[in-house]
Amino acid sequence: MALSAAIILAAGEGTRMRSNKPKVLHTLAGKTFLNRVMDSVAALDPETLAVVVHYQAERVAEAARSYNEHVTIVNQDDIPGTGRAVQCAMTQLKEQGGLDGSVLIAASDMPLLDADTLNQLLAFHEQSGNGATVLTTILDDPTGYGRIIRDSEGNVLRIVEQKDANSSELAVHEVNTSVYVFDAKLLAEAIANLKSNNAQGEFYLTDALETAKANGAVGAFAAPDPLSVEGVNDRVQLAALAKAHNKRVCERWMREGVTILDPETTWIEDDVRIERDAVILPGCFLEGNTVIGEGAQVGPYTTLISAVIDADAHVERSRVQESHIGRAANIGPWTYLRPGNDLGEESKAGAFVEMKKAHIGNGTKVPHLSYVGDADLGEHTNIGGGTITANYDGVHKHHTTIGSNVHVGAGNLFVAPVEVGNGVTTGAGSVVRHDVPDDSMVYSENTQHVVEGWKPEWER
Repeated sequence: MALSAAIILAAGEGTRMRSNKPKVLHTLAGKTFLNRVMDSVAALDPETLAVVVHYQAERVAEAARSYNEHVTIVNQDDIPGTGRAVQCAMTQLKEQGGLDGSVLIAASDMPLLDADTLNQLLAFHEQSGNGATVLTTILDDPTGYGRIIRDSEGNVLRIVEQKDANSSELAVHEVNTSVYVFDAKLLAEAIANLKSNNAQGEFYLTDALETAKANGAVGAFAAPDPLSVEGVNDRVQLAALAKAHNKRVCERWMREGVTILDPETTWIEDDVRIERDAVILPGCFLEGNTVIGEGAQVGPYTTLISAVIDADAHVERSRVQESHIGRAANIGPWTYLRPGNDLGEESKAGAFVEMKKAHIGNGTKVPHLSYVGDADLGEHTNIGGGTITANYDGVHKHHTTIGSNVHVGAGNLFVAPVEVGNGVTTGAGSVVRHDVPDDSMVYSENTQHVVEGWKPEWER
């Protein structure tokens, strides 16, 4: 159905998070609460998407604009409460143009709120003919949530906040999720005369339902999945929700044919993609837009951040960020691949190797204890242990090129900019400062000096 406007409430501080940043900018599975809710709401294609801000307003507004450039930012004044937030939003939206149709209102501290649940809510609202519809859920422990109070026929009478509820109302397990759909005209009437005579001294949006009930039916739609509407008030709740969500993510991938040896210690963000027969060993963190190919093995104790791991590659005890690992390549253990690397098929980056903006050809091996940065290495080249590409002169970064079928001795230092041709052999301990032609051998002659009797007799 057509949605005239969607209003996301993001004005609160979230004091129970005990944080220097607003609650809505905390993250779950790699995205902020606000980002996740905005994405779900935007999927409904509202004519206007508005985000109400107040605490650290510019910081939250900047984040909202980064998630959706078409968002309308509404600044709530110092009058507290969700009702006041909607008043401010409706005033600004009316000034921008008339509202005709349905208005969705959602809190921004439900990071797992999904578009499917919202679509079901909108469909229920339209079919029921309600003037307002509340999204509810049933919780075993409803502590902290506003209770849904119904009459004997099941109609919604009111929503009572935790601090204002009596003992019988506190016993109710159906709770308000802070997501509503209103007819725009009815919403404008319902919020016009809100009062703050409650325990918090705030303008509650829930009180608008009393007015709405006098002018049109108020209904309730129970979310099929309580997890999708669970709010986060503190870090304990965040940890529990993140764990529950991650369990579902791991189970989904296992049902798709991925082996996850220990889901309890494997964390997978929502945008990660994994092909069948991949194996994820314990202690792995798969983040961002990571893609893992068929038959690849990752872990144990590996972090992948927006990395692409091709089929049959192995990545063990390593950190790989924004890098491409070719088919059947072997990475680790204890390898650090910074952004911008591209490793070819059957290549190797071994123990205690660090790379940055390096292109490694097919079959080329950097076995151990080396740094390769701002460099191109050809195919089937072997880099001796302890090799360094010295790419930084203190002001500028410079490039190193090493050809194919090159044998680099241990402990080499390539001082960029420098180019080494194909088929070159370098001696151990060489410092290569100048270009080397194809099929050459290069070494640095270092004179060894021995001073006998260096230590005094009493130290011998």
